[in-house]
Amino acid sequence: MSRRQFALPPRSAERPPDDSGCTVLHVDMDAFYASASLLSRPDLVGTPVIIGGGGNRGVVLSATYEARRFGVASAMPMSRARRLCPQATVIAPDHRLYSTISAAVMATFETITPVVEPLSLDEAFLDVSGSVRRLGSPTRIGQLVRDTIHDEQGITCSVGVAPTKFVAKLASGLAKPDGLVVVPRDEVVTFVQQLPVGALWGVGDRTEEALVRLGLHTVADIAHTPLDTLRRALGETAGPHLHDLAWGRDPRRVEPVRRERSIGSDETFEFDVDDPAYIRRQLLKLSDRTAARVRSAGLVGRTVSIKVRFSDFTTITRSRTLRDPTDVSRDIYDTAKSLYDALGLQRARIRLVGVRMEGLAESVGAPIQGLLDEPDHGWRDADRAVDRASARFGAGSVRPASLISDDERRRR
Repeated sequence: MSRRQFALPPRSAERPPDDSGCTVLHVDMDAFYASASLLSRPDLVGTPVIIGGGGNRGVVLSATYEARRFGVASAMPMSRARRLCPQATVIAPDHRLYSTISAAVMATFETITPVVEPLSLDEAFLDVSGSVRRLGSPTRIGQLVRDTIHDEQGITCSVGVAPTKFVAKLASGLAKPDGLVVVPRDEVVTFVQQLPVGALWGVGDRTEEALVRLGLHTVADIAHTPLDTLRRALGETAGPHLHDLAWGRDPRRVEPVRRERSIGSDETFEFDVDDPAYIRRQLLKLSDRTAARVRSAGLVGRTVSIKVRFSDFTTITRSRTLRDPTDVSRDIYDTAKSLYDALGLQRARIRLVGVRMEGLAESVGAPIQGLLDEPDHGWRDADRAVDRASARFGAGSVRPASLISDDERRRR
């Protein structure tokens, strides 16, 4: 996918940006795992530090910005990270510490507003529309969040302030590290339309390829393409959705999430595994199992997360919040697979993977739509047919062909 460092369009006025109506904040901790680990090692602040297993077969959980300048990135094999930055100090991860600080950060958010939507341990959306009279402007609230987290937890965060979730998340990325960026309501369209198409929420590799084939490389290109053309090329759901985003329209609200409410499955392997094809098959099995449990509970979920534990017991998680809630196995697997593939793991040895659905809500009345890259109908009906067969003949009686072992194939 097209990725670059985006920039805010130049502003003609020198006065501070007008944040009226910008009541959505995206707060993202800066190099969270590394920053938390350095709390007990202040002598290493400002130096290259890598968080991860000490052996050459380990992987990088996080790294300070000083190490990132050498090309070190999360999920990178430790052997490669050491080659890129041999002067870096390596620190073993402390997951209990990370969970403790994350809980404290989320508690801070809840003193600001009850409308908090966590995305992971280290980031969340906040709707501060009900807090303005009590705490001041959205910009002032964003600064209050930054100051409080720094004072109480000793780490920094970056904040994006905007009218919508999509723009707020982009803004926080621009603010890194340790900054705050406001995108005023009347500058949203200019800001969004200078982005590449791959920056749009929900655009996967296939959708981006389809857009590029149409000659659409920037969001401005999409904005000025007739809606009927986008419908024909991308479908009745994806075409209008991307057109709305291209004009800065994002109706999704910040939705409070009970962080402890989730459904998922893990798989610990008998032996460490370094075969990506095998890992993807396990993700498919876990996605099917998780989706079936979500449907059985009468729920739908909005956030798919994966967990990967390596041979040195370093554990990383990645998550993605979908545009619409789902209980469809294929949606969950495609997202889980995309999260795993984005890690870029080659020969890393893995001992456990997991798939989890979060942001759960009752399915009654919930809008269920497919991902942008998927057909509008069919997969939900197929899932329900599998559920009925499983109820009658037992779990696993119907499953994807790729999950049938060679021994089973020979017997059949």
